[in-house]
Amino acid sequence: MPKKNPTSPQKTAVAPAQRPHPDAAVAPLDVGSELLGGLSAEAFMRRHWQRKPLLVRQALPGVVPPLSRAELFALVERDDVESRLIRREGEPGREAWQLRRGPMPRRALPSASKPGWTVLVQGLNLHVPAAEAILNRFRFVPQARLDDLMVSWASDGGGVGPHFDSYDVFLIQVQGQRRWRIGRMPNAELRPGLPLKIIDGFVAEQEWVLEAGDMLYLPPGWAHDGDAVGGDCMTCSVGFRSPGRSELVRETLLRLADAVDDEADGGARPPVYRDPGQLATDAPGRIPAALHDYAQAALTRALAEPGALAQALGEYLSEPKAQISFDPGRTMPEGCGVRLDPRTCLLYDDRRVYCNGESWRAAGRDARALQQLADARALDAASVAKASPELQELLTQWVEDGWLLPT
Repeated sequence: MPKKNPTSPQKTAVAPAQRPHPDAAVAPLDVGSELLGGLSAEAFMRRHWQRKPLLVRQALPGVVPPLSRAELFALVERDDVESRLIRREGEPGREAWQLRRGPMPRRALPSASKPGWTVLVQGLNLHVPAAEAILNRFRFVPQARLDDLMVSWASDGGGVGPHFDSYDVFLIQVQGQRRWRIGRMPNAELRPGLPLKIIDGFVAEQEWVLEAGDMLYLPPGWAHDGDAVGGDCMTCSVGFRSPGRSELVRETLLRLADAVDDEADGGARPPVYRDPGQLATDAPGRIPAALHDYAQAALTRALAEPGALAQALGEYLSEPKAQISFDPGRTMPEGCGVRLDPRTCLLYDDRRVYCNGESWRAAGRDARALQQLADARALDAASVAKASPELQELLTQWVEDGWLLPT
């Protein structure tokens, strides 16, 4: 991965994370009393997060759908939008399921009056500002864990069948009604031969019908099944990123390998494996133990490099998804503020900031400004004006790259 110079020469420790910012549209811990059923963000995380479900009636009172049905169907036609059409027919438990992935023309979608189908659009927050505003209400969870806002529209009886999610999810009813049934089912198996991961013999422990404004939180691993009641049903799902152990190892090791840069390798006599004590062998196919130890020591040295693992992890966690692209070419007007493009992921730790898969060292006032930008997703004009020339140059470059929007 490319190495970036510090945005500030100061060595002051960066400010702590998780502080609220008065200029944020929704400060990280300021979620309002309705959203979590009267619980504070801290109480919700202690009592429910990754532990047990929570049903909140009128979590978003007076909610307005982030887009119309026609606007949603128009997104399905775009090749820069991830979408799916799911149809089912037949008796419960013996349905025939069909899955089609977008993009697809509007004529590929059934009539809205035809029962048993649903269309889903992933990453709605990347395309619709109102969806981004809903997603931002859940930033009391670390940004590194927050994934996206998915929306589903369903005709009467439409749904995706009983299934598990490996991540936490908030299911927000924004239009119409949906019946949710949930259960733990620790020994569940999937029905074979289907294009979807449908649980076989689903048994519900609890059941509710959600109206517009209601919300259901489910921890990972809770089986759930949601069917539209009466049609014209729109549900927003706030999903979270839960990288697997193998994925974390693979991605961080790849970035560690890219960052390996031993100055001695460019010298007249670079360090290489040597074995002056090697004896003659009658087993030439066997890998020498000393060569194994040499490789292990080299890997241990790379992992022990101060900050190397943290940098690799931060760059991986901030990497945009493969289908995401930015719109470069903007200019940075004088005296303006900035806000992050919805597609931009900005993270930080005590030494670095990470933006869209790249990283920069930061300290002092510049570090605090970048942390504020990461937490609030915006910096006002006064904060930009106080930034060092190096940071202003970096912000200008991010605007030109399409990562930042001038305000």
